[in-house]
Parts: sequence; structure tokens; C-alpha cells
Amino acid sequence: MTVDLVGFLGVVLVAYVVPGPDFLVVVRSAAEDPSKGRAAALGAQTGLCVHMLAAAAGLSAIATRSPAVYDGIRLLGAAYLVYLGVRAVLAARRAARERRTGNEVTSPAPHEGGPARGRFRSGFSQGFLTNVLNPKAALFFLSVLPQFADGDGSLARQIFLLGLLDVVIGVAYWFALVVIAARLRTLLDRPEVRRRWELTTGWLFIAIGVSVATAA
Repeated sequence: MTVDLVGFLGVVLVAYVVPGPDFLVVVRSAAEDPSKGRAAALGAQTGLCVHMLAAAAGLSAIATRSPAVYDGIRLLGAAYLVYLGVRAVLAARRAARERRTGNEVTSPAPHEGGPARGRFRSGFSQGFLTNVLNPKAALFFLSVLPQFADGDGSLARQIFLLGLLDVVIGVAYWFALVVIAARLRTLLDRPEVRRRWELTTGWLFIAIGVSVATAA
């Protein structure tokens, strides 16, 4: 198999560096707890594997060519992002009320103090659902990735191998981002900073979700 690996790697790196829903989920999870951030990263890449396998099997082509299926996935993804955003905004408002009433809780952030298994499950599910319900990821494997394949070989096999390389690169990138984002925990120990962080990330989730829902 002969492919343009340099061009492919360039496109993949740009796709990861440009912030999107996955970026926000991983950073927010890592700021709560590094292990939750790594779980979110693994969840996001597992969702990517679903798109990769679907594209290799030809299922993504069927979904993207069916407006009803495509719109259904898009709206589900948008609804999930809005759900995450509303949860964050409500958490911020709850913290503000506790401060005003003198019942402020300065212990760990939501999920941070729970069992390790619960943190992993929460982070993984958020990363997975955010990615697997993103139809743009399916379009990437159908429209962008085949441009770097060798026309003489099996397209499905090449999509699988290039997609696997994409997933591995993503894991390395997300884990590096987790190390950086985890440093936010020191700042988030301050209740007012945490409240503003919850509000900001919450409204960002809502804005992205609305944008996805209204996209043509």
C-alpha cells in the first residue's frame, strides 16, 4: 500500500489541534481528575474506531447518504452536548447558591471524589458519546481519508489502517493534553474560579450543541 503519509499526518494533526467537542470534553474531564481525562480520551478514540469500522464496512456511506439517518445522529449529538452544558451551568449555579447561604463545599469537584471506576465510566462515556454521535467524524473517514489511499489497493483495508494510525496519534495527543489540562486543578481549587469554569465550559457546550443542531 502506497499512501501520502506526510499529507495524511498533516491533516490529522490539524484536525486534532483545532478545538472541538472532543477537545472540550477531554480538557474539562482532565481538569476534574487526570484519570477521568484519560478515560475521556480513550472514550473519544473508541468512538472514532466505531466510525472507522463503519466506513471500512460501507455503513457510513449509507448513513451519510440518508438525510434522515444523518440528521438523526446529528441531532442526538447536539442534544447530548446541550445536556452536558446544562449540567455544568446548573452545577455552577448550585455552587453560587451554596456560597451565598454559607454552605459552600470546598471539597473535590463533581465525580472527583467518587470511586475510580465511577470517574473512569463517566469520562469514558462522555468522550465516547461525544465522538460517536458526531457525523462529521464519519464524513472525515468517507471524504478526507480516502484521498490519501492508493487506488490500486483495497479501499476498505486502507481506510482501516489509516484510521488505526489516526486513532493512535489521537491517543498520544489527548494524553499529552491531559497532562497540561490537569494543571488547571490548582486554580479550580478556588470556588469562584471553579464556578466561572463550570459556567464557561457549560455555555460552550450549549453553544456547540445549538450550532450542530442548526447546521445545514
